[in-house]
Amino acid sequence: MSARRIPGAAIVLAAVMAGVMDFASAEPPSPAALRELAPTGRLRVTFILANPVQVAKDPASGELRGPAIDLGRALAARLVVPFEPLGHARAADIVASARTDTWDIAFLAFDPARAGEVDFSPAYLEAHNMYLVPAGSGISSFADADRPGVRIGVGERDAVDLYLTRTLKHAQLVRNGGGTSAALELLLSGKVDIYAANRQRLDDLAVMLPGAHVLDGSVLAVQQAIALPKGRASGLAFVAAFVAEVKASGLVRQSIERAGLRGVTVSP
Repeated sequence: MSARRIPGAAIVLAAVMAGVMDFASAEPPSPAALRELAPTGRLRVTFILANPVQVAKDPASGELRGPAIDLGRALAARLVVPFEPLGHARAADIVASARTDTWDIAFLAFDPARAGEVDFSPAYLEAHNMYLVPAGSGISSFADADRPGVRIGVGERDAVDLYLTRTLKHAQLVRNGGGTSAALELLLSGKVDIYAANRQRLDDLAVMLPGAHVLDGSVLAVQQAIALPKGRASGLAFVAAFVAEVKASGLVRQSIERAGLRGVTVSP
């Protein structure tokens, strides 16, 4: 359940972020907000290492990039504290560690099942989850997917897993806790008929499955937000205002474009 410190992660101060966003006229954090967001004197930011909507590793430099990195750095700059990126393997690990004081903010998809453990800011982007169908499948629509005997693969405790657990009437969920390689094995072995995930993950799988295609339409528009441990009202209010700032300034849109994300939009 412990976070993994990213080797070589830069300590980024406000001056470094001058070209990313101008906070000169922004309201500074209150002493209470600063204590709640950076109790150690730095902003410890966690995210899901396997979720390309949040982070991806640059193939040339090996550095992490993506919305979680861009927004985490910008928030650290806003607080005028060092930025410390951490990574968790799964969303479930982030939620389970919320009371351990190992991170300050987390990039996490909103779901009511998680809201009992962490507090969420408003969403900053929406990632559309879809269905990937292998070649030769008889499933051609969303209506075909939720039928008796259909097995739908999902990442265990992912937002789309939580959503489909609540909404499916007939199909069976087959949960995968092992990331892309395990998802691929489920599809290749015929243990699932279709797979549900965000568009980035499905595109990665489709490259390894000749003839596979993504069904038109969205299973779920997953709202990515910033989560805080419970009981940090001042910090949460400051983060909510920050999210509004970075959406209005264009930083979220620019981050999505730099990361080349597909099926992802700035949250309304």
